[in-house]
Amino acid sequence: MDRRQLADFLRSRRERVTPADVGLPAGPRRRTPGLRREEVAHLAYISTEYYTRLEQARAPHPSREVLAQLARALRLSEAERAHLHHLAGAPPGPPPGPSREVRQSIVDLLHRLPNAAATVISATFEVIAFNDLAAALMEDFSALPRRERNLVRRAFLGPRPDGRRLYGVSDVAEFARNSTQQLRAATARYPDDPELAELVRELLDGSEEFAELWATHEVAAAPTLRKTFDHPVVGPVTVNCDVLDITDRDQRVVIYTATPGSPSEEALRLLSVIGTQRLDVPG
Repeated sequence: MDRRQLADFLRSRRERVTPADVGLPAGPRRRTPGLRREEVAHLAYISTEYYTRLEQARAPHPSREVLAQLARALRLSEAERAHLHHLAGAPPGPPPGPSREVRQSIVDLLHRLPNAAATVISATFEVIAFNDLAAALMEDFSALPRRERNLVRRAFLGPRPDGRRLYGVSDVAEFARNSTQQLRAATARYPDDPELAELVRELLDGSEEFAELWATHEVAAAPTLRKTFDHPVVGPVTVNCDVLDITDRDQRVVIYTATPGSPSEEALRLLSVIGTQRLDVPG
């Protein structure tokens, strides 16, 4: 274990990550770049004292679990994750949790689909990338804390004050069933991921519907080919749903398109113009 190199590497990665990257407010009087030590410790589920000692090259050998949590908290790439493990004297094994890092080519693809609303969804149903039309159709996810970007959490625990559950989609019951099945399968692929385990516990405690679906132990989710969004500005928007698997990242690209010549296509065109503006707000 190279304590000094490990300390320097952790510090350099911490200073690279902004609060916005991990859904934290910037707050006043932030004197140093990137995250504070206590913020990294909180995101990695370890004590601030222990993380501070790691950066001071005074800590004992970190476990593989701690290294995995640090890699996730600091948003390390696969190469950086491997480097972190080698510095700590513990060559990396399989990733303990689903990847949230989206390849730049996939991000570019989303923005080359001007007539389609497209998102990238992690294995835990967190929206980790999206294009402008998806923000207009659903919500500007960049303005949300990270926990509120999780579609399963929103489906079971987060109805809006206006009563519209999960953007008013027509297949909310089907989404609830399918997402529960896929989440159960994800827990088998990532049995050591504390964040995934916490999400499941939260859903079991907060939703009788989720608990009932979870108890079935079903894992074979059926694809959704078509759904309707109840948009507050342009009204119902019926779209075709196509899902492209990114196998090496355990992610999915979800693409929503309207039938050519349909009223929903016109609605999407209007949304592409107005974006996330609210036309129903009095001036």
